[in-house]
Amino acid sequence: MMLKSYGLGALLLALPALPFMPPAPAPAPVPAVPVPVTTPAATSEGHTADQIGRFLTRFYGAHGPSDHDRRHHISQVLQDRQLRTAESDVLLCARNEPRDIGVGPVTVAQAAGVGWATVTTHWDSGKTDTFTVYVRLDSKPIRIDDVICAG
Repeated sequence: MMLKSYGLGALLLALPALPFMPPAPAPAPVPAVPVPVTTPAATSEGHTADQIGRFLTRFYGAHGPSDHDRRHHISQVLQDRQLRTAESDVLLCARNEPRDIGVGPVTVAQAAGVGWATVTTHWDSGKTDTFTVYVRLDSKPIRIDDVICAG
């Protein structure tokens, strides 16, 4: 038995017999849909920077937190740390009462669930010290979660 080779020419002759298929139309562009944008200060996911700032200013006052605030507005971790650190006030990072206290701007990180601010203590000697105070955004009631002393 002998096989006959037709080659490329026979294939090209057969192509016109195939039905014509126009190319598929391109899909229509999808119109842009506006997405509402929420700012961290306007979310319902916890305390805002403004709320934390007002809380810290009231909490620290001019000379430090009250006994009531120490019992009700700090985390259990800080309460335990204070029991182990009798020689220093863990909420003021100091041994004495400052002449004045200032609370800096509050930063809120929604993704981390925390807000923080730098607190500055002013002393009779003219010296100042700073430390950072952290507040969990979901704390009910609002309370200080941690304090990190500068040095």
